[in-house]
Amino acid sequence: MPNDPRYNQQYPQYPNYTQHTQQAQHPNLRQQQYIPQEPTPQQIQQAVGTHYLYLKDPVLQIVRPWVQYGIQETQHNPIPHAMTELAAIMYLIGKGYDQQLAHYIVESWEKNGQF
Repeated sequence: MPNDPRYNQQYPQYPNYTQHTQQAQHPNLRQQQYIPQEPTPQQIQQAVGTHYLYLKDPVLQIVRPWVQYGIQETQHNPIPHAMTELAAIMYLIGKGYDQQLAHYIVESWEKNGQF
């Protein structure tokens, strides 16, 4: 795969801001909605087994400070607001945004403490 030209492309850190429509900027935002429910141990084993254990430590290392931030947010905001803010920040980080920029973007969406 390293010789495959698709893997040698340089990808920008941030999405292309020259697009003018949300769909053009982020076509994958229109994914089918998944309604979260607690999976059974059998569902987990069947879907992922132990293939993704290598992700645990690096993911938790990034997530833990943001969880603490979310907990602090609940001291002066309703829990749904804090969870929405935290989820939006983590979504943007997952899309490749710098953590600080993702935080500032989500904060910029707030008007009078509400989204």
